[in-house]
Amino acid sequence: MLINEIIETKKVWNYIVNHFLLEQYKKAKNNILFWFNWKNFFKERKPKWSWIFYFRINKKYRAWWYINENKLIIYKIDNHQ
Repeated sequence: MLINEIIETKKVWNYIVNHFLLEQYKKAKNNILFWFNWKNFFKERKPKWSWIFYFRINKKYRAWWYINENKLIIYKIDNHQ
């Protein structure tokens, strides 16, 4: 599946800025857009049929996302600890 763009909600963007994750998030976002996925381990959230996934921003934070019409929509950033 080809991902044309990545969309963040306003709440997610505020969380990224307030927790000083901007540089790490941009790096992870570019890796996804240019298909360097080996750095961002995509995992599916349980239950497996939910079609909700997450990827790693750094060791502490994860971004929750789903795909809608070739757009990857990030709706939550979570402290994985």
